[in-house]
Amino acid sequence: MFGTLIKLQLTEMFKSFVYDEKKKKMRSAAGVIAMLFFFVLLLGGVLGGMFAAMSLSLCGPLTGMGFGWLYFLTMSIMAVVFGAFGSVFTTYQQLYLSKDNDLLLSMPIPVRTLLGARLFNVYLMGTMYVAVVMLPALIVYWITQKASSLQVVCGIMLFIVLSLIVLLLSCLLGWVVAKISLKLKNRSYITVLISLAFIAAYYYFYFRASEIISQFLANAQAYGEKIKGSAYALYLIGRSGEGDVKAVLTVFAVTALVSGLLWYVMSRSFISIATSTGSVKKVRYVEKTARQKSPFAALMGKEFARFASSAAYMLNCGLGIIILPLSGILMLFKGRDILMILDVVYMDLPGFSAVLVTSMLCMLGSMNDMAVPSVSLEGKSIWIPQSLPVSPGTVIASKAAVQIILTGVPMLFASVCCVSVLRANLALRVLVVCMSMACTVFSALFGIFLGLKMPSLSWTNEITPIKKSVSVLISIFTSWFISIALAGGYLLAGGMMGAASYLAAWTALMAVSSLIFLRWLGRKGSRIFSEL
Repeated sequence: MFGTLIKLQLTEMFKSFVYDEKKKKMRSAAGVIAMLFFFVLLLGGVLGGMFAAMSLSLCGPLTGMGFGWLYFLTMSIMAVVFGAFGSVFTTYQQLYLSKDNDLLLSMPIPVRTLLGARLFNVYLMGTMYVAVVMLPALIVYWITQKASSLQVVCGIMLFIVLSLIVLLLSCLLGWVVAKISLKLKNRSYITVLISLAFIAAYYYFYFRASEIISQFLANAQAYGEKIKGSAYALYLIGRSGEGDVKAVLTVFAVTALVSGLLWYVMSRSFISIATSTGSVKKVRYVEKTARQKSPFAALMGKEFARFASSAAYMLNCGLGIIILPLSGILMLFKGRDILMILDVVYMDLPGFSAVLVTSMLCMLGSMNDMAVPSVSLEGKSIWIPQSLPVSPGTVIASKAAVQIILTGVPMLFASVCCVSVLRANLALRVLVVCMSMACTVFSALFGIFLGLKMPSLSWTNEITPIKKSVSVLISIFTSWFISIALAGGYLLAGGMMGAASYLAAWTALMAVSSLIFLRWLGRKGSRIFSEL
C-alpha cells in the first residue's frame, strides 16, 4: 500500500510532464522528453548555474583564509532557505489540506502509511531544491580543493542532513500556513503578499549580490569568529562539509532525533489537522436595506470579485497596481536628479524628458492586462452571462471598466507625481497625464478585442488563459511597442515637432483608436460574445 501511495504522489507531482490537460490526452514521447529537458535546464542550468557561480566566488577566498567551514555554512543556509520556502506551499496543500484527505482517510489505510507517503513527497520536493544549491557547492569544493574520499562522504552526509532540516522546516511552516489559511476568508491576498515579498527579496539580493559577497569576504574572519563563539551548532554544520567526522556524526544524530520527534508528533495530530475545516464564526442576523444596483455596476462587482479571488490572476495581470504608485513615489524623491541628467544629455531635443516619462508610464501600465483573459475566464460557465437579461455590450463594458479603473487610478497618481518634478510648461504636463490615461483606456479596449477574437474557454486550469494564451502575449507586446515607438519616434524625428505637439498627436491617436474599438465592441464584439 505504501508503494501505491508513493506512486500516486509522484504521478500527481509530474502529471503535467506526461499529460496535456488542455488537449485531454497523453503527451508524445518527444513531448515528455522536451518537458523534462526544459525542467532540468531551468533548475540545473539557470538556477544551478547561478549558485555554481556564487560557489566559485566564495570557495577560493574563504578556503584560502582557512574558513572552508564558513563556505559550507553559507551555502547550507542558502540551501535551507531556498528549500523551505520553495516547498512550503506544496507542504500545506499536499500534506495538511489535500483535497483527497477525506477520501483516503475513509479507506482501510493506516494513518502512518498515509502520512509516510505524504512526507516522502514533501521530502522529495525539498531535496530537489536543496540539490540545486548544494550540489554545485559540493562539486566546486571537491574539484578546486582536491577533496579526499572522506570529505566526499561527509559532504554527501551533509546533503542528507540539510534535506532533513528542510523537511522539518517545511512541515512546521506548512502547518503555520495551513492554520492561517483556515481562518481567512480570502486566502489569495496572503498568497499575493508572500509572492510579492519573495520577488522583492529576490531582486534586492540579485542586484546587490556582488556588493553583499564583497562585504562578506572582507569581514569573513570577524563573522567566522563570532559564529564559532556564539553559535557552535552552525560551526559544526560547516565543519561537516570539510570532512570532520565527529561534527558530521553529531549533526546527523541530532537531525535524525528531531526528525523522529516530528514523526511522533505528526502521527498523533495528523487526523485532526487533515480533517480540520477552520473555525466558523456565529453571525447574528441584522436587518439591512438592500441597495439596488444597476446591471452594469453588478457585473462590474462580479469582475472585481473574480479578480480579488484569484492569486494567479492578481499576480500575473495586476502588478501595475503596485508598481505604478511606487514608481510615482520614487520619482518624487529621485525624479528631479534623473530628469536633470536627461535634460543635459538631450539638450538638442527639448521636451524629450517629458516624452520619455510618458513612455515609461505607458510601459508600466502594460503590467495590467486583466481585460484580455476576462472573457476566457468565464470558461464553460459563459452561458451564465449570455443568459442574463442584459445586453452583451454591457457585459463586455464591465470587463473593460475593471482594467480601466484598476490601472487608471494608480496611473493618474503616478503621472501626477511625475509631472510635479518635470521641468516643463503647464500644457506639456497636462499632455503627459492625458497621454498616459488615453493609453490606459486603449489597452483595456484592445485587450477585450483580443479576448473576443481569440478566446480559450476549454481550459482546466485558470493559469492557461491568464498566462499561456496568445492573446495575452499580443497585448503585452503591443503595449511595449507603443511605449517604445512613443519615445523612439520623437528621438528619430530629431525634435522636428515640439514635445507638446508630439504628445498631443499621440493622445489623439490613442483616443481615436479607443473610439474605433469601442464602436466595434458595441456591435460586432457583442455579437461574437453572444455566440461563444
